Amino acid sequence: MSKKNFKKNSSRELAKALARLIDKKKGEDIVIFDLREISPITDYFIIASGLSNIHIKTIAEELLQQYQPDHIEGMEAATWVLIDFFDIIVHLFQPDTREFYGLERLWGDAPRVKF
Repeated sequence: MSKKNFKKNSSRELAKALARLIDKKKGEDIVIFDLREISPITDYFIIASGLSNIHIKTIAEELLQQYQPDHIEGMEAATWVLIDFFDIIVHLFQPDTREFYGLERLWGDAPRVKF
């Protein structure tokens, strides 16, 4: 299967597509934050939980099979996997790690995107 390309102006559509893939792999508590007016770092954050390190790796591998990211971190331990697509950063957490780092508390004022 060839990896899908996307254009910079379709980052919102890509964020939704990534969230749907996470959902397809049974990721939980999926949230897309629109950071375009808030942060120069990226346009969108996707935050989701997996039930175990194996589950998080499975979700991450599905995203990597479908799309080509710029950078990925955390696959070995898989308590927090970060997948950077430039305009979109995906954060896959185990629930306790997600709670500890509290990205939703930090970015909670950002608008949410339905997918």
